[in-house]
Amino acid sequence: MNLLNKYVVVLALIAMSPALSFGQQYTAVETVEIGVKELLTTVQESRELFLTDRESYFGTIEEVLSSIVDFNAVAEVVMNRYAASASDVQKDRFAEILRQTLTRFYGASLVAYEGQELAFLPSRNADADPRADTVVGMELRGGDSNLRLQYQMFINENDEWKLKNISLAGINLGRQYFTQFSALMAQNDNDIDAVLDSWK
Repeated sequence: MNLLNKYVVVLALIAMSPALSFGQQYTAVETVEIGVKELLTTVQESRELFLTDRESYFGTIEEVLSSIVDFNAVAEVVMNRYAASASDVQKDRFAEILRQTLTRFYGASLVAYEGQELAFLPSRNADADPRADTVVGMELRGGDSNLRLQYQMFINENDEWKLKNISLAGINLGRQYFTQFSALMAQNDNDIDAVLDSWK
């Protein structure tokens, strides 16, 4: 499996790990470990739908994806400083755009997963405030290289661990998306609706 395909697989695993609303019953790491197993089971059970009924397949993926990712939080991370001037309607709209586009991208990518070993790394902030944001690390092992990734989990108002940002091989995806969002704001005279219309 080449390096680019590994990147795609890792991103798919991270972005779609379902937690089934475990909240404080488990740690952030335990929540994601359970979620990854549930995700892979779901993909295996619905893989054939990718060829025969793609919308149903993506619907299944979106269901498990939505169980761990707080898309409104992701939208605010991506909007960054522009979030303060965005209305609730605009934030909700951008969250829905991210939900649809990422579900389809990651859902298509995950079909190619070939069973590489996914190892969870020890938490660096195990003694920190148990309600503080937690960075969970993992490593995809196999082939000629290992890929490290981190994702930022937080506890929402319902006392559930949720994902709001991802880093892959040192690349912060929230920051990368912000760069894209910021460039579109400059091109569209800071018109958020125009940015959302042009987001791809």
